[in-house]
Amino acid sequence: MDYVTLGSTGITVNKNGFGALPIQRINDSDAVIILEKAYRHGITFFDTARGYFDSESKMGAALSGVRKDIFIATKTSATDRSTFIEHLETSLRMLQTEYVDIFQFHNPPFCPKPGDDSGIYDAMLEAKEQGKVRHIGISNHRLHIAREAAESGLYEIIQYPFSYLASNEEVDFVEYCASRNIGVIAMKALSGGLITDTAAAYAFMMQYDNVIPIWGIQRISELDEFIAYQDKTPILDDRALLSIGNDKTQLLGEYCRGCGYCLPCPANIGIPIAARMTLLLKRSDKRFYLNDMCRDSMQHANECINCGHCTEHCPYGIDAPRLIKEGWEAYQSVL
Repeated sequence: MDYVTLGSTGITVNKNGFGALPIQRINDSDAVIILEKAYRHGITFFDTARGYFDSESKMGAALSGVRKDIFIATKTSATDRSTFIEHLETSLRMLQTEYVDIFQFHNPPFCPKPGDDSGIYDAMLEAKEQGKVRHIGISNHRLHIAREAAESGLYEIIQYPFSYLASNEEVDFVEYCASRNIGVIAMKALSGGLITDTAAAYAFMMQYDNVIPIWGIQRISELDEFIAYQDKTPILDDRALLSIGNDKTQLLGEYCRGCGYCLPCPANIGIPIAARMTLLLKRSDKRFYLNDMCRDSMQHANECINCGHCTEHCPYGIDAPRLIKEGWEAYQSVL
């Protein structure tokens, strides 16, 4: 089993992190079964957020009995002091805990700092003094904000999208964090489902001593896959490098990461699915995308009104309307 120490936090955990966003999509009992199994097999780092519907409450139900043996990271999207306090207290109650190990600002459009107009960093400091927060973090999809956070010296840990599809600038950022003794939580380690070679993804992460990937898990089969890698760590051999090279070629350029910050869509389009549908159909079993959930997400995909909302809110500046149109055409071809 491989371990990682998350920068100056001193938190040392199995390099397999549990990303708990997907468990909001499954029922309570199934979520508890998955979370409990993850813990029994050595996974002790769990990442969630106040904005992930009932993810926190499911985590509390499953893991409150082993609280002292695990590390919990959660997030607040608050942009003012009172909402920050409300979110923190709600998270503590849902998670059934008196503290969170890492509390993160959730994708703010700026880098919170002491004394700024929002007051949220000062509220974070107060929560830390009260023992409700142990370490201060920030999660962001915008590289310039993540970089500013790293340079500020105000954050012990930064969550950022990182996978083997990362740009040279993003790799430089992760290495810069290592030089500043800042831990990195790698979200989108499978690029929102576009990466299907999990062994190559796991091997890629092994190169970075300050990074913990949080694999988004909602099925036992997915969990089992990553548990198996703990006993036999995948390596960056010729097979893995060839797979990574092929994926970089196929995904070079503009593609949707599935972050969801374009939502809600004024035309009720499930943009994260629709904008990725062309690639998903090429890279996965088509039968998976013919289920009711996917049909619901795609039912309005031909009704784009070109209002610009998604383009304006996309952290990556992609042409979402074009990708949605292409995704709708690809989806119709397999129905």
